[in-house]
Amino acid sequence: MTISINRRTFTLGAGALALAAAGLSPARAQQAFFRIGTGGTSGTYYPVGGLIANAISETGAAGVKGLVASAVSSNGSVANISAIQSGAAESGFSQSDVAYWAHSGTGLYEGKPKVEDLRLIATLYPETIHLVARADAGINSVSDLRGKRVSLDEPGSGTIVDARIVLAAYGLTEQDVAPEYLKPGPAGERLRDGALDAYFFVGGYPTGAVVELASTNDITLVPITGPEAEKLLAEQSFFSTDTVPAGTYRNVGETKTISVAAQWVTSAKQPEDLVYNIVKSLYSDETQNALQAGHAKGKLITLENATTSAGIPFHPGAEKYYREIGALK
Repeated sequence: MTISINRRTFTLGAGALALAAAGLSPARAQQAFFRIGTGGTSGTYYPVGGLIANAISETGAAGVKGLVASAVSSNGSVANISAIQSGAAESGFSQSDVAYWAHSGTGLYEGKPKVEDLRLIATLYPETIHLVARADAGINSVSDLRGKRVSLDEPGSGTIVDARIVLAAYGLTEQDVAPEYLKPGPAGERLRDGALDAYFFVGGYPTGAVVELASTNDITLVPITGPEAEKLLAEQSFFSTDTVPAGTYRNVGETKTISVAAQWVTSAKQPEDLVYNIVKSLYSDETQNALQAGHAKGKLITLENATTSAGIPFHPGAEKYYREIGALK
């Protein structure tokens, strides 16, 4: 289920008319609208968000009574946290590093007000740092990006934050490359046309934009390894080692890289009972089957992963459920 924010008024109005036609008032129906900020439509957040929204909505196999959930495309982690703060979204997906920085007022949020109400619903799956390059661009390591045309993703995304961290680990800044600021879809188009040498993308593999690009063009995934990466892992605890298996993308071999965690976050202001029921629905057998069938990363949205990498407090409703089933002690 996907509804853009600017269509919400129409959607609510249409829903009220439908209820009136059925002889029900909106109050009697007791519907709760729960928007999930995701990412660009060519990334991983958006399709995964759609699967979750469909599953937890009342119309889903194990949905929450009275809940209408929707996946909303956005610029990613930072934009989603801002939307939660402002009330433009009830929840959203975020990289674990960005969520931690926002809540603690560190890193990207240094000198900015802490987002103290930010709460964790669940850790979903690892998000791999992809550094995609044209096969003929002569880029075999991060260091080779010097002087190249490189997209870091759009401002407001988690990807651009991690791209800057990775560049710095290898002694590079944005001034050492010819930077562009594009989402994976447009970045892939420019790379295909020879107008771009490489681009960063953080998301679960396989991601649609890279699959599509690799199907028609020769690309490589640049490894993020060596002493620079080892130092980075030691300094930034939210990063982990990761491996993209051979064949994930056409003609691309196994690639060693690093990852962060994809997390579903919300505000402490959201009702405890609502979030409890959402989490209970998320880990029902019906929803788990739908996630596993719907996307490769759906197989990793499990109770075993739900409480890992928790750099911010859990929402009381989520914590209640996890303690009930023994996932939290």
